[in-house]
Amino acid sequence: MRYIVKIFLYQITPEIWRRLAVPADFTFEQFNDALQASLGWENKHPHEFRHGKGKRLVDVIGPVGLADQVPMGGAFQDEKKITLQEFIGRRRTPVRILFRYDFAEDWIHEIVFEKKDEGEGLELLEGERNGPPEDFGGAFRYMQALSGEIAWDLPGYDPEAFDPAAIDLAPKKKRKRRS
Repeated sequence: MRYIVKIFLYQITPEIWRRLAVPADFTFEQFNDALQASLGWENKHPHEFRHGKGKRLVDVIGPVGLADQVPMGGAFQDEKKITLQEFIGRRRTPVRILFRYDFAEDWIHEIVFEKKDEGEGLELLEGERNGPPEDFGGAFRYMQALSGEIAWDLPGYDPEAFDPAAIDLAPKKKRKRRS
């Protein structure tokens, strides 16, 4: 079993999004790796998944080093120990959570677990637009470059280019992550 998941970035228009089929037994660490690969990022910065009741997203799933940064009243879960299926449990889809990456640039994504699927394996199903360049300055600076206010300063980067067949979701050699 797997979940069909849509991921899109906040504060970016036109929207950058991906739809993945992700095995239900993936840990959140494996899900993070797939999510970042789908955007062309190298997983060089801290990240966290946030969830909760209503608009109070005070519970965090992430690397152990972030456990001391959980807001008052929030709970922490180690991303290596909780699977997507354990997290979703008996909840009815869609289930929404937030994903934050690179706390300095603060890339914020909404993740929607849309439905269960009987297929197998990890798969990039579809998406639109090239992922933002990593270490570019966040959504505000990205939008400035997109509107022509500042130069991209990235030879060969095309914000509209996206070829799902060119994305490799296979697990990469583990990188040392900063927490």
